[in-house]
Amino acid sequence: MGKEITPLYAETRILLNLWVLDEREVSKSNFMPNSKGEAYKTALEHLEAKKALSSRQKTKRTKVYSLTMIGKQLLSQGLANEQFVFPNQIGTKTANAVLKWFRQQNNDIEASSTNSNGKVAKIKSYEDFLEAAIATYDQLNRDYNFRDLVPIYRIRREIGEQVSRSDFTEWMLKMQANDLFQFMEGSVEDSAPDKIEDSIMTKMGKLRCYAKRLSA
Repeated sequence: MGKEITPLYAETRILLNLWVLDEREVSKSNFMPNSKGEAYKTALEHLEAKKALSSRQKTKRTKVYSLTMIGKQLLSQGLANEQFVFPNQIGTKTANAVLKWFRQQNNDIEASSTNSNGKVAKIKSYEDFLEAAIATYDQLNRDYNFRDLVPIYRIRREIGEQVSRSDFTEWMLKMQANDLFQFMEGSVEDSAPDKIEDSIMTKMGKLRCYAKRLSA
């Protein structure tokens, strides 16, 4: 590969390669891109730390991996990120994996539109929201260098119509109560009314515009 492999590229490639295997538990040799550098090894470690991958020791010498919901969320964000580009020509296997991903997303959108006119949120439980919110926070924090203070309006808009506005607020407050997030005072950078509206008002009537993820 002619250009340097970025963390975004390495992580997205690993997630894509694992996703196309249809949720099977597989060893690294089945999904890790061929490379002599450390980029993919580091990316794999980061993905495990983010809980984007699930892993277990199948035998004494074999560790197997599968994709989690957080991993699927990060894959979706990675492929949609304008900074994600293929530095060189890609093989047929990778090209077909990308095609399969976008065809499935299109089918999901059509199914949602047919069944509910596109208005029903896809995230229907707190547990699923928790994974999606953490994945979104981590992605935004890394891609935009927010230094661990991510604007809540950015999280809300990134998750978008996957969840209703009321559920987003309720579940974010529940995550704070469970010591997963700490919400910070202050206003958004330009005090835009729409960004303030997309932040969170606590039950005590206090505006919270930034989220800080607390260590597990």
